[in-house]
Amino acid sequence: MPYAGGYQSQVFAAGGIPFPFTVQGLEDAARAALPAPHFDYIAGGAGRERTVTANEHAFTRWGLNYRILRDGRPTVPSCTVLGTPMAMPVMLAPAGVADLAHPEAERAAARAAAATGVVQVLSSATSTSLEEVAEAAPDGRRWFQFAWPDDEKLARSLIERAENAGYAAVVLQGDCHVAGWRTRELGSGFFPFQHGHGIGNYLSDPRFRELAGAGDRPAHGTAAGPADVQAAAATWNRLYTRPALQPADLALLRSWTRLPVIVKGVCRPDEAALLADAGADALIVSNHGGRQLDSGVAALDCLPHVVEAVGGRVPVLFDSGIRTGTDVLIALALGASAVMIGRPWLYGLAIGGQDGVTHVLRCLEAEFTGALALTGHHSPGTLSPADLTPVATPSPRRAR
Repeated sequence: MPYAGGYQSQVFAAGGIPFPFTVQGLEDAARAALPAPHFDYIAGGAGRERTVTANEHAFTRWGLNYRILRDGRPTVPSCTVLGTPMAMPVMLAPAGVADLAHPEAERAAARAAAATGVVQVLSSATSTSLEEVAEAAPDGRRWFQFAWPDDEKLARSLIERAENAGYAAVVLQGDCHVAGWRTRELGSGFFPFQHGHGIGNYLSDPRFRELAGAGDRPAHGTAAGPADVQAAAATWNRLYTRPALQPADLALLRSWTRLPVIVKGVCRPDEAALLADAGADALIVSNHGGRQLDSGVAALDCLPHVVEAVGGRVPVLFDSGIRTGTDVLIALALGASAVMIGRPWLYGLAIGGQDGVTHVLRCLEAEFTGALALTGHHSPGTLSPADLTPVATPSPRRAR
């Protein structure tokens, strides 16, 4: 492994690049690039955003144990989760309504993920249909996040479409069955779905169009008319999530697909154990990035307890608060098999489209790979709590 290799060498050889390298720099650049309502939808959280702050601050309570006396073997950050190979244990989280950041939306993210060997987890609430996202990066690796709608025919249609389009797993969304109290959005008066954003998967679905009374799907590349958008937004709001889901419902979902089924939004160890018993193939510890419940427990603080509760029966992934390569390492050392990033890739999309998302991923890969080497590891699979030391930190900044 060269002293300054990979992406660092490319940046130095180019004399720098036009994208920021810090999380704060990316956020500030995205704020400057976007209309305020769009930025606030992407960046905002629930209430006073205490959970957002807690998610990020939780990582500062762990120090990494630096190691010397190296054996010189190369560091390889790749891994495989549920049969899906990954160039590094980082995935694009299922962040919806990406066209608020850039017109190419999820298509640009798909191409960036494919170029870096990263798995894209596609939101149900996309600006682009799941088929068009798959066509944008046919060689990419994709999972589909399934928001279980309150109509069985629509639910089955979405699952069938994802399977036919080559998605390799179904991620059941468990942490967003009612809207969070998001004060930034309320302050701007901007609800994107009301304006036709984020309903690409629905406007492209025959069953949904039947429920919305929207008629035949417009020709490819033709925008839906105002009446279609209004009817679709009202129908989407009524049917987006099924009001009651229990662990036993996993059996029904399994009967619809041969793909692995993963449950996202797990924070309690007792629920994790129930879901593992009910047949979930993997779990994702997440509090939806602090966008749903204010004053929530940091997702990272929940991770070790969920890992202990499932006892190795299923992989545990992590989402909420990952901002740097060392954050990735900390989450893996606490038991995660892989992690997801949300806001950072949307910030990259906002400032540079596909190139901006690629930049964010390459920065994470370079920092994570270097951190692996500096903590004495050659691959992610050997990380453990022994690589961490609890440290005292100042109180986080005052929440909004």
